[in-house]
Amino acid sequence: MKLDNSKVKLYSQIGTRATFGLACIELLKKYENLMVCTADVSTSAGLDRFRKKYPNNYIDVGIAEQNLIGVATGLSELNFKVITTTFSPFQALRCLEQIKVNLGYMQNKVVMVGLASGLVLGSLGFTHASIEDVGALRSIPNLNLICPSDSGEVVKALDKALENKNSTYIRLTGGSNNTIINQDDYDFEIGKSIELKKGHKVCIISNGQILSECLAAANKLDEINISTSVINMHTIKPIDEKKIFEISKKYKLVVSVEEHNVIGGLGSAVAEQLIKIENSPPQALIGIQDYYEKGGNYFYLKNKYSISSEKIFEKIKNSYECLRKI
Repeated sequence: MKLDNSKVKLYSQIGTRATFGLACIELLKKYENLMVCTADVSTSAGLDRFRKKYPNNYIDVGIAEQNLIGVATGLSELNFKVITTTFSPFQALRCLEQIKVNLGYMQNKVVMVGLASGLVLGSLGFTHASIEDVGALRSIPNLNLICPSDSGEVVKALDKALENKNSTYIRLTGGSNNTIINQDDYDFEIGKSIELKKGHKVCIISNGQILSECLAAANKLDEINISTSVINMHTIKPIDEKKIFEISKKYKLVVSVEEHNVIGGLGSAVAEQLIKIENSPPQALIGIQDYYEKGGNYFYLKNKYSISSEKIFEKIKNSYECLRKI
């Protein structure tokens, strides 16, 4: 699907969840056999209009997330294209065994959308904030993992996921009025990263809405003569191995930034590739340092976990300066 730049501002204002709901309406025009299954989140997922307009293409299983995957698997067996959705910790972790067996092991095809992942629901505590979903799902074979950079990329990711042969987990981050990363249409391919900003000393690899913080930090690093590139590694699995190899030969420092635990997430995936490359540059891992905060709003938690633009800037500056002293 093409990114309609006349809708980009609207997508940004309503956020990734509501954009997902609008995208499902457009996708039904392309895929007549599309089924959308939810666990009592039609309003939260922006699907009320879809539910009312296309009741025969919508199933709500109630607050029964494990059944959600079971129902979706049955529909997939009947050759429907299936999207499931609920809040990220319930979509990813409560359904983990069903995802492993029905989708990973048995290789049934379902596209799962994890709503409000990362820290955006931190005011509800870490039952609802989601910092473990990538780590849990990345170890399951036959499963793609995508974290779109903004609302427009949600539309792109959904379309490509429905076309792909594997099941896919799409991780939605940020809230409403999120930062626009992609103003115009562009090529989106699962497993192929996108360079958002060019530089030649440091390379930031990130994804999701935290990319907006990375771009701000990179611009500030440029001002102190630390030329910084920013890569949108929207697909965590399969990761863009070719791009990581290119990065390893070009930059003095690689920095992974993620709105996720640094254990098992994007940073770990990048490190697994760098370790294969002879004389690869050092990597700094910026993200949630394996602990649960008591909770708080999105701004507070990003600052607390040092993934705000200012904290990212300081960490990269310090890492680069230490590297120069070696």
